[in-house]
Amino acid sequence: MNKIDGIIFKQMIISGSNNLYNSYPEVDSLNVFPVPDGDTGTNMNLTIQSGLKEITNRNDKSISDIAKAFSRGLLMGARGNSGVILSQIFRGFYQGLAGKEEIDALDLADAFTSGKNVAYKAVMKPVEGTILTVVREASDTLARLAKVNMSITEAMEIFLNEAEASLLRTPNLLPVLKEVGVVDSGGAGFCKIIDGFVKALKNQIVEKNMPEVLDVSDKKAEQASSTSAQAKLEHKEFGYCTEFIIRLPSQIDLKGKRAFKEEAFKAILNVHGNSIVCVRDGDLVKVHIHTKNPGNILSFAQQYGEFEKIKVENMAVQHSEILEAENKANQEVKKAPKKDYGIISCCVGKGIEEMFKSIGVDYIVSGGQTMNPSTEDFVKAIEEVNAKTIYIFPNNSNIILAANQAASVSKDCKVMVIPSTSIPQGMVGCMMFNPEANPLENEKEMLEAIKNVKTGQVTFSIRDTSIDGIDVKKDQFMGLFDKKIAVAKDDKLEASKALLDMMIDEDSSLITVFVGEDVTSKEKEELENYIKEKYDSLDYEFKDGGQPVYSFIISVE
Repeated sequence: MNKIDGIIFKQMIISGSNNLYNSYPEVDSLNVFPVPDGDTGTNMNLTIQSGLKEITNRNDKSISDIAKAFSRGLLMGARGNSGVILSQIFRGFYQGLAGKEEIDALDLADAFTSGKNVAYKAVMKPVEGTILTVVREASDTLARLAKVNMSITEAMEIFLNEAEASLLRTPNLLPVLKEVGVVDSGGAGFCKIIDGFVKALKNQIVEKNMPEVLDVSDKKAEQASSTSAQAKLEHKEFGYCTEFIIRLPSQIDLKGKRAFKEEAFKAILNVHGNSIVCVRDGDLVKVHIHTKNPGNILSFAQQYGEFEKIKVENMAVQHSEILEAENKANQEVKKAPKKDYGIISCCVGKGIEEMFKSIGVDYIVSGGQTMNPSTEDFVKAIEEVNAKTIYIFPNNSNIILAANQAASVSKDCKVMVIPSTSIPQGMVGCMMFNPEANPLENEKEMLEAIKNVKTGQVTFSIRDTSIDGIDVKKDQFMGLFDKKIAVAKDDKLEASKALLDMMIDEDSSLITVFVGEDVTSKEKEELENYIKEKYDSLDYEFKDGGQPVYSFIISVE
């Protein structure tokens, strides 16, 4: 086969998407830091599933049309840096097709070269030894070896072979990968996609490893999740009533799954839905949740085990009047005149959300570590704020690219992304807003302010590792300073005290501690007494952030 059209390319996308879906826990496990963070495999999987959804009901023969739709789906669903870069690769790929109905090996090489170029331009400071290196070396090799009349299968095999070889070389380019003994996770995810492409060309389309989907309407399940009070609540809500049971693997043999921590699991559910019931019985976990994105919740849950039963019901279909009311409200917002300024902030934790709102933030995009928001989430926020000039504070380095991507597709207003990488930076940046200043003056003040904030975070380790000369054991508490592991201790408070000591210097004047949902009042009091006694000359304040994942987020100014 010397040429492929849109029909065949769609099959390749399906196969590549399924191949990544089946392997994303494996890709997650390659993350360098043992932090329960956004996870590269999960982000890439959710991104490509969004692209796949865009082409599912299309049967265009034109490869350019399929590639365009796929690119659009990736763009809006992109999550995390890896997801955004993946979307840019296939955005460039589409641009390189130049409206073609079908393509040969030479066209394929041109398309991947275009994808490489667009992806590199999307990243302000490209880092070699990442997915960027993998796509660059693979596309350069294909461009050099592609010939007239070469079969598409051979061309894709050349691309895949070089991508996999490049992936194996990533530790030599990025010392931190070599130190931990892994290859780049983003590059690994990309190779899974391309491997699926090749399999499709060989009539071996990868199927998604889906567990059997059964109804959970047995009597016990109904008793657990369908009380009369809850039935009334469901009639008032908008979204999907999602129920499932997952079976957890043995903690000794996780089989590519993540270790289950009930409190952390519930915390993520709490961020992405309501009416939550989560009960564990041995190796079974029963969940009931109302959410607008059941697919995301199911993908998240499958990181910990395999499904025994699933049921998803669209409450919006059952109660169409709620949809009509929301549409009417949205139309009223669109008709309303734009205000001069608006601020969007990304965060998680009820207390932190309230703090951002109290300092003038108009819209909270829910997300952070573990569940990074998508480009589409930010686009929706921009539309809701309805302002002429909008400032976005991502508050996480893995969210900045998605925010930038949303800003680039928003045409009806000026969107400025302030690249805050932590909650404390976002707080300080938001407080610098001056309604009397012009947009550029505000941007300058905000950028300057976030530079002067030190951020420390205390969380737990999900695996053993050794990095930057620090040995970390699974379940130990780590202190992160400037995104690097600074200390690892068996005790949460000992890790927090050691981290504080590293952060404070002679120029420090103010300490702010955001207290996570797992911290007891006694632990909070002990850390406060430590600061009071050791740093009595500094001002300090404790705020109940209610954030998951991080026991303490510490700001030093």
